Amino acid sequence: MKKLLFLFFLYFIACHVNAQTSAIKKAQNSFDKAQTHLKNDQYDLAIAALADAVKADPDFQFAFIQLGDINRRIKAYDASKAAFKSAIALGKDADPRMYYGLAEADINIGDYSDGLDNIKLFLNKYKGADPDFIRRANKYLKDCEFAALAVKSPKKYEPVNLGDAINSKYRDYFPSVTADGEKMIFSRNISDNEDFYIAEKKDNKWGIPVPLSNKINTEKFNEGAQSISADGRYLFFTGCNRPDGLGRCDIYVSHKEGSSWGDPFNLGAPLNTPYWESQPTISPDGNTLYFVSNRPGGLGGYDIWKSMLKSDGYWSKPENLGAEINTPYDEHTPFIHSDGRTLYFSSDGWPGMGNKDIFLSRLGDNNKWSLPENLGYPINTFNEETGLIVTPDGTEALFSSTMKGGYGDMDIYRFKMPADKKPMPITYVKGIVKDKESGKFLEARVQVVNLKSKNTEYDDFTSTENGEFLAVMPIGGNYLFNVSADGYLFHSENYQLNETYINTPFLLQIALEKLKIGTNVVLKNIFFNTNEYVLLPASVTELSTLSNLLKNNSKISIEIQGHTDNVGNDADNKKLSLMRAKAVYDYLTAQKIAPERLAYKGFGETAPIANNDTESNRKLNRRTSFVITSL
Repeated sequence: MKKLLFLFFLYFIACHVNAQTSAIKKAQNSFDKAQTHLKNDQYDLAIAALADAVKADPDFQFAFIQLGDINRRIKAYDASKAAFKSAIALGKDADPRMYYGLAEADINIGDYSDGLDNIKLFLNKYKGADPDFIRRANKYLKDCEFAALAVKSPKKYEPVNLGDAINSKYRDYFPSVTADGEKMIFSRNISDNEDFYIAEKKDNKWGIPVPLSNKINTEKFNEGAQSISADGRYLFFTGCNRPDGLGRCDIYVSHKEGSSWGDPFNLGAPLNTPYWESQPTISPDGNTLYFVSNRPGGLGGYDIWKSMLKSDGYWSKPENLGAEINTPYDEHTPFIHSDGRTLYFSSDGWPGMGNKDIFLSRLGDNNKWSLPENLGYPINTFNEETGLIVTPDGTEALFSSTMKGGYGDMDIYRFKMPADKKPMPITYVKGIVKDKESGKFLEARVQVVNLKSKNTEYDDFTSTENGEFLAVMPIGGNYLFNVSADGYLFHSENYQLNETYINTPFLLQIALEKLKIGTNVVLKNIFFNTNEYVLLPASVTELSTLSNLLKNNSKISIEIQGHTDNVGNDADNKKLSLMRAKAVYDYLTAQKIAPERLAYKGFGETAPIANNDTESNRKLNRRTSFVITSL
């Protein structure tokens, strides 16, 4: 890209032929001074000298060319456009590269119609073989074609400042929000020191932000570009120039235990390298970390990569997301939504409005990313748009900007997401786990498994300090929910989520019972077809949990019990319930559970737990359970 910093070779003396007049001599002297300033990278002085040159000699075409080129270089695009137009107006077989420079200026001030005309002129007239010019020119052509259509179909876009509850006179940016929408963490820059702040929502209003933790925030180093896990217990962030760093910037993680954050931990190799790793975003299940790096093996300068959490607790060798997401240019600020399948990111490689635009891509069932979609105009403009996140409910986006009327250097804003750019709808299960007898918080394992895809959506332990958990569940799945702890009976639920559950969380208070004789547990994730007793594949996860309970507690004996509703005749119901209980018995014996520890019985419709007056109640009565018979 260094070739494109200047379109023309600047450092030479351009002498006027037969420079006889004093005006032309004055112009030449000013031009010569400009060359000296350019050699010293003194662009402002060079621009002033060139301005004197064209004032003295309005026909000095190359002085106009240099003015256009230098202003383009320093991103003064209005001045660049004016200078290139003056140079072209002088005729004299204009160099095609002037049309390239003019088109770039057009794009960066939003004059897409002019930009389209000028980049076409460049491509038609340029006879050189420089691949950088050709590649970038074709990208500009696509940008202009896209932008010209986008401005004709604008998206509804009304950004709203989050107000002085969140924003300050300082620079506030890079927000992230937990899956329940109740906690926000963002960066604040005070006197060139970046720290994290956290705010909590109460009564639908944000409270005053406070510094996150003195274990994470430092005075010597900068902390930025963070991502909080869906349950609010893990913070992944960028730390730069730290003593334990492998490169200039590395990715770190801190774990929240109760109300306190732990010491940050460098994720180490192979995720971090001597190159630049930054801008992490963690998937809702905590198993995939997306981030940006300029390490070798990418498609452009900065690419988006991913690393997977392995069973041993270490992160896998990162994989480049490939040409489905990355381009020969730069990709930045990835954000994976709580649905786990919608990725928002910024790029200056995909067709857009110029500079960096924000795009989204969706992960399909084939594990492939869809073609990135531009969020549209005026969400994207000829300015740089980066750092967008989307709220868990998918209705709003949060981003940082220096818009007029803000509270400080940079503020955090929100806007309504266009319907076609929203992520998949989600809900979540949130709760606290306690001991039933003592009421004390428990360290319990919480698992959420999508029974359709067999993917584990959540697998973590609660804290003994507060017993809390939060797990995201995208709408459309059939989920097993399981809570277990050593010395206790497990608790299970089943959530079959259709659109009626959108943004309707499940809030639970779970009291685990210690292992004791007579305790009865309903197995809510055991499935059969209607009037059949062959276990369906979705039952395996729950059955494995029961099998592990028996293996880890070798003195337990149980009776497996089958139940039906009152539809049909008594004899058929009793036989069906018996055979279903036996199916569970057969599975457990196949898992090497001693038969003498197991019994099974069918109760038919004789032991209902709800009235058989509605389908939902009859569903409760159609169940498989077990009771501890000896311990």
